[in-house]
Amino acid sequence: MKEWRWIDGSYLRNPVSRSEGEFKVGADRSLAEVVGAYFERAQTTDRTVRDAAGLDSPCIAPGLAGIDLRYIIVHLIEETAHHAGHADSTREMLDGTSSGW
Repeated sequence: MKEWRWIDGSYLRNPVSRSEGEFKVGADRSLAEVVGAYFERAQTTDRTVRDAAGLDSPCIAPGLAGIDLRYIIVHLIEETAHHAGHADSTREMLDGTSSGW
């Protein structure tokens, strides 16, 4: 979850120690759990943006001078679109239909 790393780790500077492996969904987790975790994360991001002094609020994490909340939000939008595109391409390969123009 890029949101967790960027919002909690880079912007809020909370400890971030999870490995990439922890973001893999195991067979023991239900779809409801995964979707619930996604929406919970989104609520945290929404709250952070809402409570910020503005989109030009800087990151306080070391090594991120010049990075502000606006950059992070645009980056998260790009990441979401990028991965949604992968999912759509996979679906198109599976069902043979196109959702394009």
